[in-house]
Amino acid sequence: MKPISLTRFLIEEQHAGFINADLRLLIEVVARACKTISTAISKGELGGVLGGAGTGNIQGEAQQKLDVLSNEIFLEANEWGGHLAGLASEEMEHSHPIPNAYPKGNYLLLFDPLDGSSNIDVNITVGTIFSVLRCPDGITEPEDEHFLQPGSAQVCAGYASYGPSTMLVLTTGRGTHGFTLDREQGSFVMTKRDMKIPDETKEFSVNSSNQRFWETPMQTYVDDMLKGKEGPRGRDFNMRWIASMVADVHRIMTRGGIFSYPLDSKCRDKGGKLRLMYEANPMSFLIEQAGGAASTGRMRMMDVQPTGLHQRVPVFMGSKTEVETAVKYHLEFDAKNA
Repeated sequence: MKPISLTRFLIEEQHAGFINADLRLLIEVVARACKTISTAISKGELGGVLGGAGTGNIQGEAQQKLDVLSNEIFLEANEWGGHLAGLASEEMEHSHPIPNAYPKGNYLLLFDPLDGSSNIDVNITVGTIFSVLRCPDGITEPEDEHFLQPGSAQVCAGYASYGPSTMLVLTTGRGTHGFTLDREQGSFVMTKRDMKIPDETKEFSVNSSNQRFWETPMQTYVDDMLKGKEGPRGRDFNMRWIASMVADVHRIMTRGGIFSYPLDSKCRDKGGKLRLMYEANPMSFLIEQAGGAASTGRMRMMDVQPTGLHQRVPVFMGSKTEVETAVKYHLEFDAKNA
C-alpha cells in the first residue's frame, strides 16, 4: 500500500466530516513550521544556532538561540494564514494577537516552540509541542483569558520530535497518529496509524535527582518500584530519563511507560514544574487518544481549569494502569492525612 501523506490524511478527514478546512490548513501550516525548525536543528553548529541567546523568557529561564528562532518561525508561519484568532507561546508573557493586516479565523494556537532546548548543544532529541482550541464565540480580539480553557476543550494537539528522524505525532480527537518527515519529498508521511500505549509497563521516567524534594506518596511510589520483584509491586522496573519531555513521552507513546514530573518542595510555590497549557494538556490529549492516561497525581489532567497562561502542574502520564497506580498512592496518602 502506498504511504499516505499528512496532506492526504487531513483531506480525507475533512471529506469524512471530522475536521473542517480551516483546521486542516492550520495543521499543515504548523507542520511546515516544524519542518523549518527541523532543518535549522539538523544544521547544528554549522548553522550558527547553538548556544545561549543571552536573554530570558517569561519563565525566568535562559533562552537558547534556537528557542528564539523557533518562536519566531512559529509566529511568522501562523499569523497570516487566516485560520487563527490568536497565538500564545511559552516564550512570551502574553498572548499574541493576529495583526490587523491579516484575516482572522476561529482557532487559538498554543505552543512550546522548542521543548528540551537545554539538550541542543549535546545533540539530544528535542521537540515542538502545540495545542489548538476554539476561539470563544463573539470574540474577535482574544486576550489571555480566552485561552484559559481546560484540556478537554482541545480540538487538536501534537508534537514534533527532532531526533535521528523527524516525526510529527498528531490527534484531532480520533486516535493518535505518527508521521515521519521524508526529507527527499519534503513531506510528512504516515508511519504509525492509531498508536496504542500498552496498559501496563515496567519502565518509568522521572528526574531522580529531585527525589529528596518529593512528596511522601511519590517517594513511596518510586521506592516500591525500585524494590523490584521482592517489593510490593512484584516486578522489576527500568528507569529512563532524557530530560526532554517530547523524547520521553515519544518513547512511552511507542512502547509504554510512565512519565512523571511530580510536585516537590522546590516548585511547590509555582504549582509544579511543567506548563499546563503548552506541555501537559497537549501531551495528555495525545496520550489519552492512544489509550493511556494523564493526571496531576490527584485528578485527570484535562479536567484542570486553567487560571493563567503559564500555570504549572505536576504531571503523571503514560500507560493507563501505571498512572492509576501512581494516583492511588497519592489519594491514599491524602486520605490517611486528612
